[in-house]
Amino acid sequence: MQNNSEVVFVLQGLNDSLTNRQMYFAFALMSYLFTIFVNMTLIVTVCLERTLHEPIYIFLCNLCFNGICGASSFYPKLLHGLLADSNVITYSGCLAQMFVVYCYVFCEFTSLTVMAYDRYLAICKPLQYPMLMPVQRVAQMLLLTWCVSLLETIIGITLTARLPLCRRHINKIFCTNWEVVRLSCSDTTGNNIYGFVLIFTHTSQTGLILVSYTHLVGASLRLASNRRKFIQTCVPHLATLLIFVSSQVFDFIYSRYGGGTLQLLQNLLAAELLVVPPLINPIIYGINLHQIRSRIIHNFSHKPGI
Repeated sequence: MQNNSEVVFVLQGLNDSLTNRQMYFAFALMSYLFTIFVNMTLIVTVCLERTLHEPIYIFLCNLCFNGICGASSFYPKLLHGLLADSNVITYSGCLAQMFVVYCYVFCEFTSLTVMAYDRYLAICKPLQYPMLMPVQRVAQMLLLTWCVSLLETIIGITLTARLPLCRRHINKIFCTNWEVVRLSCSDTTGNNIYGFVLIFTHTSQTGLILVSYTHLVGASLRLASNRRKFIQTCVPHLATLLIFVSSQVFDFIYSRYGGGTLQLLQNLLAAELLVVPPLINPIIYGINLHQIRSRIIHNFSHKPGI
């Protein structure tokens, strides 16, 4: 049995479907650059505009920053593999990619939960909102979001890194915890138990989001001003949550039941979680939030000296 540090994984997802690598490289590069562009545009707009220094926009910046991290965990390795015609990754490189991927996933879930709580306070308790969500509370919630996500990721990666490996072929275009655990030739009970703990935790977070939106819908039906707030800020949040959860479901189905489908379809389903939410989130918020949309349009249409 080979020492784990000496293992080089073969990413089989790049083998069959990517016959025209130059075309896929160009498409992936444009997609990555556009993802960075739309997320950075929103972040810079919020940072430069003082009127946007409110909790909902700060949480949105955090969501966009996390989206950049998620996209960056996937695209650079994919682009290198396409350009170099190489489909291998070292053991340490695989663990590093898994760390960023899962930190992105956990942070996305926690960020969406925090944003749902913020919208609940803003709409259901508008008079107490400034007192309940001061700058210090926003900073604490952001710190909690990242600390919890990092802790969940570190535990998961540590449990996987201890496993001896007997095989080295990964049936994806990037490294995932499930695929690496399947390569182990030892007992993976601890990994399975921790997986169920994570499923319970994030299912509970989804439940909290749904409960908060039950109250939000009731509040929006009572007052026209609440209805306007709900449409402007909560509808984009719901769309973001739907896209993210759908991507996770597709990835789960592919990982466990995608062995018999076409390789190209497998690649698309595997990559959706890291491609679609980071690209779509800032577009959804940029279109639906009037304050952000107006500032972006102003910044791009403003001519110096006029």
